[in-house]
Amino acid sequence: MTAEDIKDFFESESIKEKMKLLMEVGLDYVEMGQTLDTLSGGEAQRLKLVSRLENKGELLILDEPTSGLHFADIEKLLYLLNRLVNNGNTVLVVEHNLDIIANADWVIDLGPEGGDAGGELIYQGSPKEIVHCEKSYTGQYLKRYFM
Repeated sequence: MTAEDIKDFFESESIKEKMKLLMEVGLDYVEMGQTLDTLSGGEAQRLKLVSRLENKGELLILDEPTSGLHFADIEKLLYLLNRLVNNGNTVLVVEHNLDIIANADWVIDLGPEGGDAGGELIYQGSPKEIVHCEKSYTGQYLKRYFM
């Protein structure tokens, strides 16, 4: 049975609420009992985050969570990250995906390059303001989001 099937089959509100969470993040088609190794990276990521949605006051650290994700999965990940924050959690994301960066509350940009040529604080602040930082490559690419 899928999450949608289970939600319709059982009368327990607790079960229905859990299945609604899976449906909200686009996992309504996943079959219960399906092994984790059959899930894509995006599905596994969303499943892990769904388990945290009802928690409050947690610090979650994600390292490149969009790596290998389809565009539609990135939108669902953004939805989940916003739900986590709106529920009183702190989410720290190390990411290069511009959609994620543009939707952040705060950006810390290190550079100017990678490796030995990096490690300096280039910018910290609002994603909307990073576009005015000439030293920030991230800011230059984010201009299309805010200008």
